[in-house]
Amino acid sequence: MDRQGAHTYDRINVAIDGPAGAGKSTVARLVARKLSYIYVDTGAMYRAITWYLLREGIPSEEHATVDRMVHEMQIELIPGEDVQRVLINGEDATPHIRSLQVSGQVSQYSKIEGVRTLLSQLQRQMALRKGVVMDGRDIGTTVLPDAEVKIFMTASVEERALRRYKELKDTETVTLQQLEHDIAARDRLDEGREISPLRRAEDAVLLDTTKMDIDQVVEAIVSHCRTFVNGERNHS
Repeated sequence: MDRQGAHTYDRINVAIDGPAGAGKSTVARLVARKLSYIYVDTGAMYRAITWYLLREGIPSEEHATVDRMVHEMQIELIPGEDVQRVLINGEDATPHIRSLQVSGQVSQYSKIEGVRTLLSQLQRQMALRKGVVMDGRDIGTTVLPDAEVKIFMTASVEERALRRYKELKDTETVTLQQLEHDIAARDRLDEGREISPLRRAEDAVLLDTTKMDIDQVVEAIVSHCRTFVNGERNHS
C-alpha cells in the first residue's frame, strides 16, 4: 500500500483512539511508516495549544479568551521521521509539550468547544486525500467517523503509568504512584467531558496492549489494515 503508487481505493484512513499513556502516538507513527501513510498526532496539537496558553498566562476557565486566541493562532504540523513537530505562530512547541505541567492541564483546555471545533476541522482537512493514520481520543467517533479502520487501544492504568514513567524518569521528578494517580484522573476527565468524550466507536477494534510489545501492536494494526484493503480490492 505504497502512497506514491497506490490507487485511490488502496488508501484508507486509520483512526487510533485510546486513553492517556496507551502508546497511541508511538504505534500510530510506526503504522504510518509501515503503510507509507501520513501520521497526524492530534494530541500534540492540543498539547501545543495548552503549552502556549499556559505560557501566556491564560487560564482554561477563561473560555472566551482561549477561544479568541486559538482562532488567531497559526498552527502548523511538520512531519518528521521520529517526531511530528508542532509550530504555534512559527515557534516550535514540540520540546515543551510532554512536560508534567502540560500533561496535567491539557484536558482542561481540550474540552473547550472552540478549541475542539477548530482542531477537528484542521484534522479533517488533513485526511481528505486519504492515506492518513491519526491518533487521539475522539478520532473514530467525532473527527473521522467514516475512517475505514478504527482501533481503540487500551492498557491497564498500571501498565500505562509504567510506560510513561520510563519516558519521563530522566527528565522529570516523578514517581510511578503519582503517574498512576494522574492517569486515572485523566481517564475520568476524558470520559466525563461533555464535548467529544473518550469512548470506543461502535465499529472500532478493541486492542488491549497490556501484555503486548510495540512490534506486536503495530503488526496487529497493519495486518488489519491490509486485510481491509485486500477485501475492498477483491470486491471492486
